[in-house]
Amino acid sequence: QVQVVESGGGSVQPGGSLRLSCAASGRIFIVYDTRWYRQAPGKQRELVAGITVGEITNYEDSVKGRFTISRDNAKNTVYLQMNSLKPEDTAVYYCNFHHERLPDYWGQGTQVTVSS
Repeated sequence: QVQVVESGGGSVQPGGSLRLSCAASGRIFIVYDTRWYRQAPGKQRELVAGITVGEITNYEDSVKGRFTISRDNAKNTVYLQMNSLKPEDTAVYYCNFHHERLPDYWGQGTQVTVSS
C-alpha cells in the first residue's frame, strides 16, 4: 500500500555534498516519524538522523553540523542534505518511516561513496 523510493546517492570527493530524497505514497507523513540509517560493509546499521511528525530532529554525533534532515509534507518527501562529506560517511543509506504501533516502511537503499 505504501511505496517508498530513495534517490540522490552517488560518488563524491571528500568535502563534497549530496542530497538524498525519500518519497512515500499515501498519508504516511501525517503519522510517521522519519529516519535515515546507514550501513557500511562489516559494520552494524546505525541511525544517522531523524525527524518527528512534530519537526523535532536528532543526529548521530559524527554528522552533527554537516547533515540536515528535513520534511516536505506536501511532496511526501524527506531529505537528507549531506555537506562536508568524509570517507567514513561511505555506506548504503536507508530511509525509514517509523510509528510506535503501525508497521515500519523502508526505502530500498542508496549508495553513498566518498573517496579521493
